[in-house]
Amino acid sequence: MRWLLLFLLLVTPPAMAQESPGEEVVVGLSQSNVAITATFVGSEILVFGAIRREAPLPEGALGVIVTIEGPSGPLTVHRKDRVAGIWVNTEAVHVDRAPSFYAVASTAPLSAVLSQTEDLRHAISVPRAIRAIGATVDDAPAFTAALIRIREERGLYQILPEGVELDRDTLFRSQISLPSNLTEGTYVTRIFLTRSGTVIDSYETAIHVQKVGLERMIFVTAHEQPLLYGIISILVAVMAGWAASAVFRYARG
Repeated sequence: MRWLLLFLLLVTPPAMAQESPGEEVVVGLSQSNVAITATFVGSEILVFGAIRREAPLPEGALGVIVTIEGPSGPLTVHRKDRVAGIWVNTEAVHVDRAPSFYAVASTAPLSAVLSQTEDLRHAISVPRAIRAIGATVDDAPAFTAALIRIREERGLYQILPEGVELDRDTLFRSQISLPSNLTEGTYVTRIFLTRSGTVIDSYETAIHVQKVGLERMIFVTAHEQPLLYGIISILVAVMAGWAASAVFRYARG
């Protein structure tokens, strides 16, 4: 079935691919919608595709890069130091834009398939996807590195240097794990085709991540009707306390 899908991709004109004189990337996703439920433990996204050519195979090393980027937002990264025996926030760096989730997979280490100029142009690597402004400390890059390290440990930032399998310079596939602690929103998926470190074609699509069922109802109530959400939370807490007290009295008596 997968090979049939690849054949259909090759013979069907892509809807969102950029123009390329010789080589063109054609892409498909195993799923474009992810539902977050109360039992959601994560999901696997399979990105697969092919490289369509209208000319002989060009010279130069071929590379394929896949990125999945979650909703971005500002945040502040603090540094804690020990002052008078107490850990307190001291210096801080404001990050104007940091993805809630970011995965970058490639056929080889990113430095081998992408030049720094192209990385700067397309913001492909994890550090380029993060934008810090107004940094007043001397070692601001260390704050960004700390943010990346923390989110890597949580599975929210993933660097997969050999995460794309390329078969005979034509077919490729990459499987990326989405963790359970996802932020709701649109996850932009980009695929880049490179030759000798230069991007020669790209494709962009989206994966929609949304809470459903009870999770969705709680989320909407908390954000759109905070007063009602607060009242319900108090009632639930009171009822839980009363139930626990009743169980305790029954157990003693």
